[in-house]
Formats: sequence, C-alpha cells, structure tokens
Amino acid sequence: HGPAQPRRREEAAGPGGQSVRIVAVDGGDAIARRLDDLGLRTGVDVVVLRRAPLGDPTVFELHGYQLCLRASESGRVRVEPAIDGADAGGTAG
Repeated sequence: HGPAQPRRREEAAGPGGQSVRIVAVDGGDAIARRLDDLGLRTGVDVVVLRRAPLGDPTVFELHGYQLCLRASESGRVRVEPAIDGADAGGTAG
C-alpha cells in the first residue's frame, strides 16, 4: 500500500475544532486563484469551526481570521488531519 490519499475538506469537516492541513487546491481557474488569495495554500493549517445546520456552508479559521465557504468551493481543497498539534488560528512566534 502507498500513502493514504488526502480527503476532501467536506469529508474532513467534522466536529467544530477539528484541525486539518491543506495538501492541495484543485483547479487553475478564477475560483482556485481566489482561494489562494484568501490564504488556502498547501501546508496551511485550518480549524473547522462550525457547519450550517444543513451542512453548507462551513466556517473555517486560518491565518487568524474566519472564512465561510460553500461546499462547491471547499470541495476543491484537499486536506489531511493536522496531527502535530499546531494552532491554525495562531500567529507565528
């Protein structure tokens, strides 16, 4: 078996407070560029804060701010669990 494939954010967006790390952002169009402008880049830690009652949209925290994304946008972001205990909402020392 090879390394586990990263899950899409919808699958990883579980209970509030869950931390994930971005491993890729799919696409090369205007939406993918906008996600990059918003700070959604490979290696960034993100905290899933909460989901709307019907599951869409979801609120995330990264780089010290909160970002609300619809599933059609967050579905482009592939993530893995952030297991090193990094605080995605914090700032660098």
